[in-house]
Amino acid sequence: MESHSLMFAVLALSLTPCSVLARKPCNFPAIFNFGDSNSDTGGFSAVFGQAPPPNGMSYFHGPVGRYSDGRLIVDFIAESLGLPYLSAYLNGLGANYSHGANFATAASTIRQSNKTLRLGGVSPISLDVQFNEFYDFHRRSQTVRNRLGGIFKQLLPKKRSFRRALYTFDIGQNDLTSGYFANMSVEQVRGYIPQVLDQLTTIVKSVHGQGGRFFWIHNTGPVGCLPYVLVGMHVSPSDHDQYGCAIPFNDLAQEFNRGLKEAVVELRAALPDAVITYVDIYSLKYALVSQHKKHGFEFPLRTCCGHGGKYNFNLKLGCGGTKRIHGKDVLIGKACKRPGVYVNWDGVHYTQAANKWIFNQIKTGAFSDPPIPLKMACRRA
Repeated sequence: MESHSLMFAVLALSLTPCSVLARKPCNFPAIFNFGDSNSDTGGFSAVFGQAPPPNGMSYFHGPVGRYSDGRLIVDFIAESLGLPYLSAYLNGLGANYSHGANFATAASTIRQSNKTLRLGGVSPISLDVQFNEFYDFHRRSQTVRNRLGGIFKQLLPKKRSFRRALYTFDIGQNDLTSGYFANMSVEQVRGYIPQVLDQLTTIVKSVHGQGGRFFWIHNTGPVGCLPYVLVGMHVSPSDHDQYGCAIPFNDLAQEFNRGLKEAVVELRAALPDAVITYVDIYSLKYALVSQHKKHGFEFPLRTCCGHGGKYNFNLKLGCGGTKRIHGKDVLIGKACKRPGVYVNWDGVHYTQAANKWIFNQIKTGAFSDPPIPLKMACRRA
């Protein structure tokens, strides 16, 4: 399965029109990101409490709101475009939004949530809420910038930046897994996928209505390869593929991705002045599990930061988790000594090394439809 995707990617890159590669890079002045914990740079931490150490240990040398030992794919996107790392919209104190803002929040879904974080494990900051934040930010940032000037002109984006910016989306994983953990069957989760995709389509159109023209949309990864699904769902051995991933959940993720790709095609027809790129993250994340040694990794499924069991993962005591022993809080969810050889960081998220490897593949356009490099994502094929 993944070998066919990799072969297609190489072919796609070789077929990238020379006219596209010959044109100048897009020079995006800003990035506006929407998503979940895979691209959250501090939103969840600002509202619900900081991601604890050892998160951030490999690059930032301390917690900075990211659920990883270091940088996320969105960080590498910003680096590649010559932009600062995105400040979380919700982390307003001392933030610089001159080059965009990040509305992603850990545990977020595309669908509206009717449960609290404590009861359902899903953030109330769903995609529609993230859009409302963006809508308000778009309006108020210009009002403040124009009325107050001074330092605000340096900290807030220019009006033209909204139309020239890259709008990135990395969300959908929690829409699938939240159904599993709510004791829904695979068929029940499959049944609401069209509703989820309709909501995503509505939000993209709404962002377009605010001036967004350039969209970079990631599909969802192989959730059946994540330890928190493998442990939490008590997957039968007969449902594992040869690499140890849960087949039913990966099949469902691929069905979601097929629907997402069709939705992108429909969006292109509905928004003819937009440039919308679909990015195949699934194939790359699955390749890190199925071909981990080839890509320089030693542990494809075992988490770097965690505690106990086959996967070094415990649903009740995660990365950075402590336990009261003899009147003292003792760190139990410890990090491994070499995160760079692990694919998975904490049972849910990826290590900086894995994120960097994935980014290095997607930036070329080899895993995109159309097969256009990241820096040319404002150009049509």
